[in-house]
Amino acid sequence: MSWIHELLAGAGVGLVAGLASGFTGTSPGGGLVIFSVLLLGAEQHVAQGTSLITQIPPTGLAGARRYWQSGNRSPLQWIIWIGAGFLVGGVGGGYAAASVSDSVLQWTYVVYLVALIALLILRRERKDDGIKAGDGNELPWLPLLLIGMLAGFSSGFMGIGGGLAITVGLAAGLRVSQHQAQLVSLIFSVIPTNIPAAWIYWSKGLMVGWPAIIGIVAGLWIGTDLGARMANGVSKSALRRAMIALVSLMALYMAYKALS
Repeated sequence: MSWIHELLAGAGVGLVAGLASGFTGTSPGGGLVIFSVLLLGAEQHVAQGTSLITQIPPTGLAGARRYWQSGNRSPLQWIIWIGAGFLVGGVGGGYAAASVSDSVLQWTYVVYLVALIALLILRRERKDDGIKAGDGNELPWLPLLLIGMLAGFSSGFMGIGGGLAITVGLAAGLRVSQHQAQLVSLIFSVIPTNIPAAWIYWSKGLMVGWPAIIGIVAGLWIGTDLGARMANGVSKSALRRAMIALVSLMALYMAYKALS
């Protein structure tokens, strides 16, 4: 594949992953892993390394700004505790991933996504009051730290950025409003907490070529902004349904890859 083809394919991967990220408020890692395998022909470890490396630039900044402008807020203590857990979990996940096979990574990915789908569905059956922007300061630190550790480990082990765990953990576990949970998740695509895990993959050469990397980053910038604009125009129940559909498709595709 020539460099121009790599650049364009990377831009396509980044654009689609960015749209999904901005609309559902998750970091783009899951989409990047899927579409890096599908469109760039990368094997699982390379797709995961590519996902982590291309999330180091603050590609989610425009999307986070859109959520902020719509009145959603992210208390600083949430970011501190989730971020602390993310750093610890990311290092552990990165080293763990390097010692297992592609098949193990793929099936772990499937089980992880199915668990998140179950949490989203259970959350949907409850009364959807949700903690509003000004109420979040009362959340206890330990659950926030644990959400961060799970997000970091999933980022390092599966290369998916951790945004799914943050959004589902806040919305389903701590009953934060859907839009606000999605803002917090996008903030972690701006803060480069995945640098330790990305370095582990980069040091082992587990990434696609630089033209594709540049294309992915450019696509993410545009896609995340467009996705966030669309998300702010729909209800929280619609966003939850969209996230369930997205995660279900990701799980089905990865199960197909693991079986083939």
